Amino acid sequence: MIKLLVAIAFIGADLYVYQWMARDALYPERESFESFPLTLDEWQCADLLEMGDDVEKNLGVTDYLLCSYFNAETRERVEIYVGYHESQVREEGGGAGENSIHPPAHCLPGSGWDIIANKSVELDLPGLPEGGATAKRLIIAKGDLRQLVYYWYQSRGRVISADWQKILYVGWDRATRSRTDGALVRFTIQIVRGDEETAERAFRSLAPRLIENLPPYVPT
Repeated sequence: MIKLLVAIAFIGADLYVYQWMARDALYPERESFESFPLTLDEWQCADLLEMGDDVEKNLGVTDYLLCSYFNAETRERVEIYVGYHESQVREEGGGAGENSIHPPAHCLPGSGWDIIANKSVELDLPGLPEGGATAKRLIIAKGDLRQLVYYWYQSRGRVISADWQKILYVGWDRATRSRTDGALVRFTIQIVRGDEETAERAFRSLAPRLIENLPPYVPT
């Protein structure tokens, strides 16, 4: 809570500095997810999904990838969501607003999922900053269903998991780089008959393949 309050105070200072500097926002060039590869080695996008208009508007997302990848050899399935926001401030410049990335840990309970395990972990995966990349690892439940969820914020060269860090860096980069773009990266894997190890293995298999293909779509 203290960290979050510090971040909010920092954003207030940022707004003053930003208005004083009066620089135009920058929107880096990027590829549309329409061109994202549907085959990642042995993983194939079996279902390319679309969100409803109301959901898309509520999230404030600029572009997104939502796909269920399937491994025919292992019969494993992983749902990937990457939501890109070109800006995380209100159009009128009033600070973090409706375009901000929504933390999954806040949204899942509203969808009927209980979070039964929640921790931040270091991501030791190829293609990520060494020693400086973290993710949230959740186990969620709805009735008899169990799922493993990994997610992180990938924004302007950083890979972070804490909400207060996201808020702080949006303010800092807005003031110093005129950028607030960023993405939420989320993996969701069904835990079958309590076999969490297999779900973890599926994540470890697919995640590096996604990460190496992200740079054209999520600018650093």
